[in-house]
Amino acid sequence: MSVPLYEAKAELFRLLGHPVRIRVLELLTEGPMPVRDLLAAIEVEPTGLSQHLAVLRRSGMVSAHRDGSTVVYALAGGDVANLLRAARTLLTQMLTGQHELLNELLKAEAGTP
Repeated sequence: MSVPLYEAKAELFRLLGHPVRIRVLELLTEGPMPVRDLLAAIEVEPTGLSQHLAVLRRSGMVSAHRDGSTVVYALAGGDVANLLRAARTLLTQMLTGQHELLNELLKAEAGTP
């Protein structure tokens, strides 16, 4: 039995639902990176980063290859970068709306209709 599309989408968002995974993907939009550079940029325990990288690798969002003794990670495709850009755009729109509402509330508190 196949999974309904909405459930598959929900699983995708659950996969993206951790700040470390989002940060890894953001860093990899700049290009492939060795694990040591990811560790330096994210400030997470090596075992924690390893677990998050494994989840991203299993999902097919990132790929890994060895360069000598170094493991280098990269985005598996450009669509991940597009998704992150779309999320940034949506977040900007949401926060802009909240900022406008906050300004209205502050005016109301100051007695300005």
